[in-house]
Amino acid sequence: MQRIFTNELSTHVGARVRLAGWLQHRRELSRVTFAVLRDARGLAQIVVEGDAVAGLLPETVVEVEGDAVAAPQAPGGVEIHGPAFRVLAEPDEAPPVELRRPELKEQLPTLLDHAPVALRHPRKRASFELAAASVAGFRAALDARGFTEIQTPKIVASATESGANLFEVDYFGRPAFLAQSPQLYKQTMVGVFERVYEVGPVFRAEPHDTARHLAEYVSLDAEIGFIEDHRTVMRVLRDAVAGMVDGVRARAASAAELLGVELPDVPDQIPAVDFPAALKLIGVEGELDLAPAHERLLGKWAQREHGSDFVFVTGFPLAKRPFYTHPHPDRPELSNSFHLIFRGLELTTGGQRLHRYEEYLGALAAAGQDPAPFDAYLQAFKYGMPPHGGFAIGLERWVARLVGAKNIRETTLFPRDRNRLTP
Repeated sequence: MQRIFTNELSTHVGARVRLAGWLQHRRELSRVTFAVLRDARGLAQIVVEGDAVAGLLPETVVEVEGDAVAAPQAPGGVEIHGPAFRVLAEPDEAPPVELRRPELKEQLPTLLDHAPVALRHPRKRASFELAAASVAGFRAALDARGFTEIQTPKIVASATESGANLFEVDYFGRPAFLAQSPQLYKQTMVGVFERVYEVGPVFRAEPHDTARHLAEYVSLDAEIGFIEDHRTVMRVLRDAVAGMVDGVRARAASAAELLGVELPDVPDQIPAVDFPAALKLIGVEGELDLAPAHERLLGKWAQREHGSDFVFVTGFPLAKRPFYTHPHPDRPELSNSFHLIFRGLELTTGGQRLHRYEEYLGALAAAGQDPAPFDAYLQAFKYGMPPHGGFAIGLERWVARLVGAKNIRETTLFPRDRNRLTP
């Protein structure tokens, strides 16, 4: 008899079936025991007469054969009668978190310390079903637009961006670094494929410990050649985000329903405001970047004035952008760059890049950086590169905002920050 999953029981009513999974909990009455089995697709209630599950700890891995019987009060409207159990693996002790509860009651540090078990809970698992569906939607949207997926090195010889937030590693006796982003490589590959994207980890040695930052996270990157300016990139980003929403709707609707997620509508034209105007809107002067409080205010403005969960902020001061950022043609103190704010949180950074060799030499000199470590990167521009630009989306931040998590660690499988290196 072939194993089926719990969510398939409704199509097997009246038949003998075989299930396998974890014994989530059991409730003993005077004459019968109700056991709940959990697998990757859901839960099944099993009616046990006798002592077949007596003494079994929660999370015992079992296989069970029984008769599928319609029962409106049971999960999915079906329960198993006349079961025969086979124990496949027994836990050494009871789990440190109570997985039988509809919602976990333990505090976040406890859940992170015991992630291999806590992640088994359906609500915890659902967040990562949303993440997987979002990545699938991102890929589908860009594949449909002629992009090529690439994989770039994560050990690099020099900083991708300016700043000191680098993890240094010993690379066969010489210093190297974990990549802050695939930026330099994805730009280089515009000279090969014109349109590329990557889904992969990035590393930031940021010393602060906040609810929105991680030392390692998953970045959804794209780079586009032959653009007009940063607005071309913004249009592609809009389509990528819409694809992520479509991916969740198509592949993880049950997970979204379980978590009470309200999927956003991505407007055909996301509202945009330039940086100086944005500061005026929120009554701020003299800033070179947006603080979290500013992002929240702009998110409320976009919802109030445009009914949009999204808003672009464009034209950030060039002084706060990486060296490869293209200046605004009419306002050289500003840049052809943008942030995409989603429900009051910066989700994406992006913009137009420099594309001429001499511009890069000038930008590196202005930043006080030696061009020698960038020689391989600069080759792409030395031999001709089209106008191009791109963006990067933080996957964990996207999911955290979707589900309304207060801390990004809630939507990160095994978080890495200044204090956490295990599990």
